Amino acid sequence: MKNSDFKTMTITAHTGCVGTEENSLQSIEKGVECGAQIIEFDVQYYNGIPVLSHDAPKGAEVTLEEAFLKVKEYENLKVNVDIKSVEYIHTVGEVAEKTDVKDRIFFTGVNDDFVSAVKKNCPDIEYYLNVNVLPKRKQTDEYLNSLVKKVKDSGAIGINFNKKSATKRLVEVFHKNGLLVSIWTVNGYFKFRKIKSFGPDNITTRRPDKFKVAR
Repeated sequence: MKNSDFKTMTITAHTGCVGTEENSLQSIEKGVECGAQIIEFDVQYYNGIPVLSHDAPKGAEVTLEEAFLKVKEYENLKVNVDIKSVEYIHTVGEVAEKTDVKDRIFFTGVNDDFVSAVKKNCPDIEYYLNVNVLPKRKQTDEYLNSLVKKVKDSGAIGINFNKKSATKRLVEVFHKNGLLVSIWTVNGYFKFRKIKSFGPDNITTRRPDKFKVAR
């Protein structure tokens, strides 16, 4: 996935969207059914094998290979792989290569501590930097420019952050510097409309069914 793929705002269906089980194949199917261009799931490792799980896996989870094969059934569907650990991060790239979806995935969940491992083990997979952004009242131009520098220095394609800190000015500054903006997790209609008006590149939601015509 390249920056140029995001020519208009996209909707990401959060795992467990529309009441489905989190990190399940059903969740992927429901996201597609609702018209999301991107689906999201969490990745951990069970005995070194990447599986779909937010917390420590127990061994009964959907494997990443199964999930990628499901994704492959849907033309042009992209995947937000939310990594919860980088212990075996190299296996994510290997499975993506094996299932022929490597050009359709990108990482989120990448914090400062994960950057070096991602760069070393999956150098050709792009990622957003997850940042705890300060609230609106503290978003001075100096602060926003420092965020831009932080993201650029990390090698990320953009920033991924909580809706509570979303502002139009932040989006403008990041776009001016050639960086993407992804905001999570927006489920309410009026909140969605407000954040959409800021012009981000992506909004992640558990209710992609609500916003099919709002994209």
